[in-house]
Order: sequence, then C-alpha cells, then structure tokens
Amino acid sequence: MTVYFQHLDDLLRGRRWITQAAGTSRAALWLAAQVLLFGFVYGAVMGTFGGLVGERLWQVLYSAAKVPLLLLVTFGIGLPSFFVLNTLYGLRDDFGEAVRALLAAQAGMTLILASLAPFTALWYASSADYPSATLFNGLMFAAATFAAQWLLRRYYRPLIERQPRHRWLLRAWLVIYAFVAVQMAWVLRPFIGDPMRPVQFFREEAWGNAYVVVAELVWKLLTR
Repeated sequence: MTVYFQHLDDLLRGRRWITQAAGTSRAALWLAAQVLLFGFVYGAVMGTFGGLVGERLWQVLYSAAKVPLLLLVTFGIGLPSFFVLNTLYGLRDDFGEAVRALLAAQAGMTLILASLAPFTALWYASSADYPSATLFNGLMFAAATFAAQWLLRRYYRPLIERQPRHRWLLRAWLVIYAFVAVQMAWVLRPFIGDPMRPVQFFREEAWGNAYVVVAELVWKLLTR
C-alpha cells in the first residue's frame, strides 16, 4: 500500500518514469486503472444528490460508471486521429510516450477530482437545488481540468524539448479531446440526476447532437 501511494505521489509530481517506461505497456495500464478507480469514486459521490434511498442508489452506480466512461471513451475515440497526426508529422516513434503522457494527465485529473469529492458532498448537504448542484460539479471538473493541464505540460516537456513539433500536436489533441468530450457528455447525461425525474442511465433524447442543440439555442436568442 505504501508503494501504491508513492506511485500516486509520483503521478502528481510528474515523475518521468511514468511516461518513459519504454518497451512496456504496464505504465499505461496502471494509469488507465487509476482513471477507472478515481473516476468511479468521484462519480459515486456525484450521484448521491437526492439521497441514497430506493432507486437513487441506482443513480450512484450510474454516475460512478459514467465519469470514467466519459474520460476513457473520449480518449479512445480521439486516439486514432492523434496517431495519424503523429505519423504525418514524423513523430510516430514517440507515440507510445505521448500516449502515456496523456493518460498520466487523465489519471491526475481523476485523482484531483476524487480529492474534491468531500466538497461536493458538503455542497449537497448544504443545498437541495438541482441546478446549483450541476453548476458546482461543473466547477469541480473545471478545477481538476485546469490542474491537469499543468500536469500534462510537465509530462510533455521532454517530448517538446526533443522535438518542438510535439507542441503543435499537443494543441491538436486538446482540440480533438474537447470536441469529442462535449458530445460524449451530452450523450451520457444525466450525471447527477434530477430527484424529481425517474432514475435512468440515458435520457430519451440522449443521442442528439450537442453542437446542434447549442446552435439552435444561440439562434433562438439572436432571433428573439
């Protein structure tokens, strides 16, 4: 257990052994496992809004599953195009290290999210307002994402020092990831679950297009 916590400390400190373990997939698998574990922890706390009685227990399980699902599926969908870009830019030999750097940032983000879970629980205990609960969780994700960006820069620094083109690839990845994440979050909602509505894994209109909905809302505002 002491070794495990030491590894988590190394993760947050940006120790380079995590991304530069050449020739093995063990580091990548360990990082993916941390995304699953800590994403599950924060998601479970997120789903406790509205109580733990009756069918609300299902919401806890749904929310716990959705947070790591959002992150890992988004990562998996964006990875093929990122691989192609790395190949086109002549950076294919560094692709394994780049993937581990991205996974390290993901794992760091979920670890930070899990550390913020007590604040979410305290907010739930202080307010029964569903919109404010949604906003507060958005702020927690924003804080964790912001912190993870610094972690990602630290892990990507050796790659950029070796070949400056990695800086452009990193920016391209952030655009790809954000684009996919918005749609995935739309499909997987609700993450908290309105206590006044039945508990469900997907909403009836889950498979819509998030960008079309946003465009329609903007259009309505402009033409009102």
